[in-house]
Amino acid sequence: MLLNLNKPLAFFDLETTGINVGSDRIVEISILKVNIDNSTDILTKRINPTIPIPEFTSKIHGIYDKDVVDCPTFKDLAPQLAQFLTHCDLAGFNSNKFDVPVLVEEFLRAGIDFDLKHRKLIDVQNIFHYMEPRNLSAAYKFYCDKPLENAHSAEADTIATYEIFKAQIARYQDTELTDEKGNKFNPIKNDMNALSHLTARNKNADLAGRIIFNDKDIEVFNFGKHKDKSVKEVFEKEPSYYNWMMQGDFPLYTKKIITQIRLSMKTN
Repeated sequence: MLLNLNKPLAFFDLETTGINVGSDRIVEISILKVNIDNSTDILTKRINPTIPIPEFTSKIHGIYDKDVVDCPTFKDLAPQLAQFLTHCDLAGFNSNKFDVPVLVEEFLRAGIDFDLKHRKLIDVQNIFHYMEPRNLSAAYKFYCDKPLENAHSAEADTIATYEIFKAQIARYQDTELTDEKGNKFNPIKNDMNALSHLTARNKNADLAGRIIFNDKDIEVFNFGKHKDKSVKEVFEKEPSYYNWMMQGDFPLYTKKIITQIRLSMKTN
């Protein structure tokens, strides 16, 4: 179908050094601009972020430091990108929460005031979630093909979750996917270790995800000014940071973990 446009609509996606809007940088941008007549133009650029790309991030998008070392920086490309996006509304998947804020940050660092006041922002993920709710009742209807009675009753919700889980395994255990390198694999197995690994958002050291394990299985901070830095190294160089966390509004389990890390430093 043709889109009903009164100005160009630019769909775009970013690959970045990480997920911190304020400090991470773009390593690749691709923009598909749909013109008013529905013709399209595509612009894709690899970008030198001027900071190292963490290895665990590179494993996700497949872009390593060596791939961008000779690429232009965002500042080099900013005038071309701004021109390409002139008078465009913006669209993407999870773009309102991540891609748009990161893009604006990069433009500001490059000295370009990328004004959003007169641009419409369309997040395709939000449409998806609005029309296909991702709550327990919707999942129960989708996987078990029946309405969830007594939703928000703890027992009913627990039983429904169990039934959904069994239905997911039955539905997907023979489903084959292809990774970014072209290797085929079956992510869903009737194996609790495999499913635990699959559904873990991060390899957390604490339950809140404030401390995570990096690709070398070293505990690192996942927030704040020391994000991605070794907890032990931070506590060695800045002992007051431990005290600040212990006095702060952090979960007790997080405090337990950092205390264990600190005590281990004294015994080594």
